[in-house]
Amino acid sequence: MYCKKKLRRAAVTVLIFVLALTLSFQGPLASDAKAADTLGIEAKSAILIDSNSGQILYEKNADQVYPPASMTKMMTEYLVMQALHSKKLTWDTKVSISDYAYQISQRKDFSNVPLRKDYQYTVRELYEAMAIYSANGATIALAEKLAGSEKHFVDLMNQMAKKLNMTQAHYINSSGLENIDLGKYAPYGDEKDSNKLSARDLAKLAYHVIHDYPEALSISKIPLKKFTAGVDEPIQMVNWNYMLPGFGANMNQYKYEGVDGLKTGHTDLAGYCFTGTVNRDGHRLISVVMGTKSDSDRFGQTKTLFDYGYQQFSEKTIAKKNQAVKGQKPIAVHRGKKDQVKVAFGKSVQAAVENGGNSRFAFKVTMDRSKLNKDGQLEAPVKKGERIGYATIKGEGDGAYGYLYTDANKVPVVAAEQVDKSSWFVRFFQGIGNLFTGLFSWVANLF
Repeated sequence: MYCKKKLRRAAVTVLIFVLALTLSFQGPLASDAKAADTLGIEAKSAILIDSNSGQILYEKNADQVYPPASMTKMMTEYLVMQALHSKKLTWDTKVSISDYAYQISQRKDFSNVPLRKDYQYTVRELYEAMAIYSANGATIALAEKLAGSEKHFVDLMNQMAKKLNMTQAHYINSSGLENIDLGKYAPYGDEKDSNKLSARDLAKLAYHVIHDYPEALSISKIPLKKFTAGVDEPIQMVNWNYMLPGFGANMNQYKYEGVDGLKTGHTDLAGYCFTGTVNRDGHRLISVVMGTKSDSDRFGQTKTLFDYGYQQFSEKTIAKKNQAVKGQKPIAVHRGKKDQVKVAFGKSVQAAVENGGNSRFAFKVTMDRSKLNKDGQLEAPVKKGERIGYATIKGEGDGAYGYLYTDANKVPVVAAEQVDKSSWFVRFFQGIGNLFTGLFSWVANLF
């Protein structure tokens, strides 16, 4: 009877502990949701990224897919930039205009520069028309030049989306127009179909455009440029990104210092969308808003996100290169002059830390198995600074939404000191010592 009472008391104690533990885990989640509600972003979906660290600072319905409209063109830009870097294209490569690209370019109800079939344009001329003015005909012409047809180019778009881990992305054309607008030229789907992406997918794409081909920003930040190729009168291309510095007084209501990209989008189905990026003193943010109701809304909501990113977070060094990893035990070394080696960070680690909040960061070290022997030891000699694994960063506390990419929160760890291989003489006596240690242990177990 006494044992049963003890078991009941133990069960109650365990239940109370589990409930307390559950509530303690619910606290940060509840505060995150409250912070998101307080921000009050008026868009179907949104996300804010710290570009340097890859941290997610805010998200709303970030995995829900919606039509991206002309934000689709970011993938076309990425693939053209890739072709330029691989020398498949040059900025001066000539591009002929198909009947498809010509017909679309004549549509004045779309964003366009009128193209001619009897004229060859350079890749640079078409790329600038696409990136600055969101010209649809120019986009299609580039897609056809790169892949032979827009259909083949769409295949490349989906392949690259998979490679960049854009898990929700599905492309059916290069421009972002709806199939009902493309008519007989639509490469995939029926007249009701459109491209579908999530805000997280678009943030990943923007992240790669900026990190892989930063020169793309030198074009996306141009507020005004005249298109002179093949036209009798120059066409003033006004960048649809009104947050760029450099516009006249009538655009000042949208201007945000440091904005240099990246792509707007609008169709009746998609609403007003914007993938924006801003850089202030090396601290770069990336935002996406999808499905707002007007120009004013897409830029106003983006401003809210940027203000939140800069006012609530600061970039700080949370670990320095060659600093020992706190709480990590030294790693055993086999046949070394020392029998273990300390673990240090292979590079400095930056993070966006919430101002006045309780942001904390924990590091979990994972050793590179190829560096270890079957007993989990490093084999001497071990060089100082030799990469031996990586540390995974985990944000804790308010505002810890995780990272855009899993690899973005990994930092290499290295051996903090040199451990030379011991001489054969020392190893001989070490072997004898190990033999006697084993023997004494065996004898002790007998008794």
